[in-house]
Amino acid sequence: MKSSDIAVIGEKDYSLGFKLLGIKDIFFLSGKEAADKLRSFLSEKKYDLILVSDDIKSSLDAKTRHQAENILKPIVLFMPSLKAEGEEESLQNLARRVLGVDIWKAE
Repeated sequence: MKSSDIAVIGEKDYSLGFKLLGIKDIFFLSGKEAADKLRSFLSEKKYDLILVSDDIKSSLDAKTRHQAENILKPIVLFMPSLKAEGEEESLQNLARRVLGVDIWKAE
């Protein structure tokens, strides 16, 4: 996957690290603007992977949130923000949801 296949949506503090990793399509947005951008990306299918600050989840309507969490392309990952507190999806649950398998389970 090329960095041009990846988009990042989130606050500046959240997104800046991804820019340093070489991802070019960074969108410093929050709230309704971020939700609107995510909706447009879901319909365009321009990106293979969209990384979204977990803070944006609360700005999404139920339909968009359900679509983002269940769509196969693009894959949407809600990543914990720097200031996240409280309930966060564990890495194990995130991998299980994205990959469809529990990679930590011993066989």
